[in-house]
Amino acid sequence: MDAADILASVLVLGIIIVSLLSNVVVLICFLYDPEIRKQVPGLFILNLTFCNLLLSVSNMPLTLIGLITTGHPGGSDFCQIVGFLDTFLTTNSMLSMAALSIDRWVAVVFPLSYHSRIRHRDAVLALAYTWIHSLCFSTVATCRSWVGYHHLYASCTLCNVRTRAAGTQFIIFTVALHSLTFLLTLIVLCVTYLKVLKVARFHCKRIDVITMQTLLLLVDIHPSVRQKCLDEQRQRRQRAIKKISTFIGTFVVCFTPYVITRIVELFSPWPISPHWGVLSKCLAYSKAASDPFVYSLLRHQYRKTCNLLANKVLKRSPLNSSSLRMENTAARCQNNSNTTNNIQPTANKPVCP
Repeated sequence: MDAADILASVLVLGIIIVSLLSNVVVLICFLYDPEIRKQVPGLFILNLTFCNLLLSVSNMPLTLIGLITTGHPGGSDFCQIVGFLDTFLTTNSMLSMAALSIDRWVAVVFPLSYHSRIRHRDAVLALAYTWIHSLCFSTVATCRSWVGYHHLYASCTLCNVRTRAAGTQFIIFTVALHSLTFLLTLIVLCVTYLKVLKVARFHCKRIDVITMQTLLLLVDIHPSVRQKCLDEQRQRRQRAIKKISTFIGTFVVCFTPYVITRIVELFSPWPISPHWGVLSKCLAYSKAASDPFVYSLLRHQYRKTCNLLANKVLKRSPLNSSSLRMENTAARCQNNSNTTNNIQPTANKPVCP
């Protein structure tokens, strides 16, 4: 192993640990909080979490073993199963992100009719399509023996070693796979989230107009209060842009290098560096570690559930510890008041609030 392989192994190990821990926390929150289970997006997040967890325990460890041993991990049949999972889980997770973006677009653009437009039955149908779509591509690749150990990515995935006689078919399949998964999802993400951003900026502009009219009426308002209101307006616009950029940016950064490398590999007469191939695969794996934070753990409902679970595990009251201190202070004051019935307080004795 050279220095690049060691760094790649450490990177894959870190991705495995973060992905497992974060996705398990999301799964626990879903099972613990009934409010999260009632929400329609919770089904898409659950499916995305399932794909990320299965990818973390099946494909990522084999990539780590392949980097350490610099060889084929496991047998050919076992590698075909893992390659099937790689295609299925990656496709399924991408389509789940597209479904989440459509759900949020409907929630923002049609807030009053959201519950009639997006129901649990609709979410189940959308998930059924993602599974059928993913199973079709992964099954075709496995039946045609287009999955195996690929040394360029040090993982069991789509591989054209056995397709010299059917190279054209493999090229068509690979282009169709990435067009109907990566490209389709990217188009859906851009269209829906940019529309969401447009609506959010429109509402922010309306709020800004109302705020400015109010500030003009309040002629005696302190300049610091006026400046605070203006700062809040700017922060609202920045938060909306930041969220949309996070949703689209993480998808592009994580998956684009891997997909481009896959396409270039089909047509380029020059070999691709194995270090770049492993790095692009690690970036694709990192999406499984970032999804829990992008879609779940940074939201208020999940943070609240995590705090409740942490307090329950630590056997603490869900209330703030300051409340406990206030109760103790009140109890001491009550004891002091009982004592003063028989004992006169001295001049230096502290008085409880």
